[in-house]
Amino acid sequence: MGIESISVKDSRQTHLCSICHFPLKKNGTTSKGTQRWRCTSCGASSTLTRADTTARNQLTAFVGWILSKQTQAEYATSSARTFRRHTAWCWNVHPTLPHTGEVFDEIQVDGIYLRKGWCALIAIANGKVIGCQWCDQEKSVAWLELLRPLAEPKVVVTDGGSGLLKALKELWPQVKVQRCLVHIQRNVRTQLTLKPKTTAGKALRALSLRLTRIKTRDEATAWIALFAAWHTEFQHYLNEKTYAKDFTGTRPKGIRSTRVWWYTHDRLRKAYSSMNTALKRGHLFTYLREDLHALGINATTNMIEGAINSGIRTMIFHHRGMPTEHRRAAVEWFCWQHTAKDSRTSLGALIRPEHYTPRARKQAAEDLVEEQIGPELYGTGTTAEEGLYARIGWGGRSASTH
Repeated sequence: MGIESISVKDSRQTHLCSICHFPLKKNGTTSKGTQRWRCTSCGASSTLTRADTTARNQLTAFVGWILSKQTQAEYATSSARTFRRHTAWCWNVHPTLPHTGEVFDEIQVDGIYLRKGWCALIAIANGKVIGCQWCDQEKSVAWLELLRPLAEPKVVVTDGGSGLLKALKELWPQVKVQRCLVHIQRNVRTQLTLKPKTTAGKALRALSLRLTRIKTRDEATAWIALFAAWHTEFQHYLNEKTYAKDFTGTRPKGIRSTRVWWYTHDRLRKAYSSMNTALKRGHLFTYLREDLHALGINATTNMIEGAINSGIRTMIFHHRGMPTEHRRAAVEWFCWQHTAKDSRTSLGALIRPEHYTPRARKQAAEDLVEEQIGPELYGTGTTAEEGLYARIGWGGRSASTH
């Protein structure tokens, strides 16, 4: 066979021998089921691998383990150590959430704290995650970064986190806001406890429990009338004050010792204010508006609390012990998994060569020491003159010294 005929035949082959560059033919499979190839010239046997396919499979296994409740030993087909070695580079991959520009009727937002100084702000629509932003606390700048890439919806459902209203006023001044009724109930329960002792506290607690049972505008109007009647009845009770010069007991929590007076029923005032503020702003019954009622707007953030935040906490619990950076990566993968499937970025498209290329090994400290030029003046080695040497025989004395 001539050289010309060989080159023509090789150009039609996809698999060539890495040694002699002759065509390969199939030669059974390995114990793992991988296709084995044999060279038609030198007889060398090999298996063909593709770096991109291997990386994609490793990342797929890594994401599957992160989103499961299994340990690495339970999830891996090999040993846990092998699994960690193969997927160590996957921590460098950070998934991106798509921004399709779709306009939603309702967006729910909430923040979840992982550790001190790390909070994930999450936005969902139709039960799917559409945005995630890391911050140290829920402030307006962080909310702006989360909401800016999204299209303005008709309603934003929130638990009343700090900084959000300021961000909405700046970014979407015309958007409607619905306060989560369950969170309002929790705020009242925090201030009044489950079983209030006073008559005013019992009545206000009962009013808060009726919020989540309101389904029509007539029921909302009746609730507002009862709320106003409660305030009329207990207004003087709310305004009672205690003066420091007449007070001999323990100061309530949050009251500074330098204050001359404070409200006697401070907790009751806070519980009342949590509902009254939302009512004055028009955020309490937005879901019952005539122009929005047909859209089925939610009155609570249960969808994001129960599906997304709860799932993140469960995932962190199953893989407890991870450092903060790994926790952040796990949350990002969880949000990626809960985005709309048709707009989700594929795993293969997320991989970059710099992700799985090993970093250069740090130069050892002894390699950084410059070579000594000339005789050593001061050293750290052992010398016989100082008696710091390895002695042999009895007390260091050998037979030749006697």
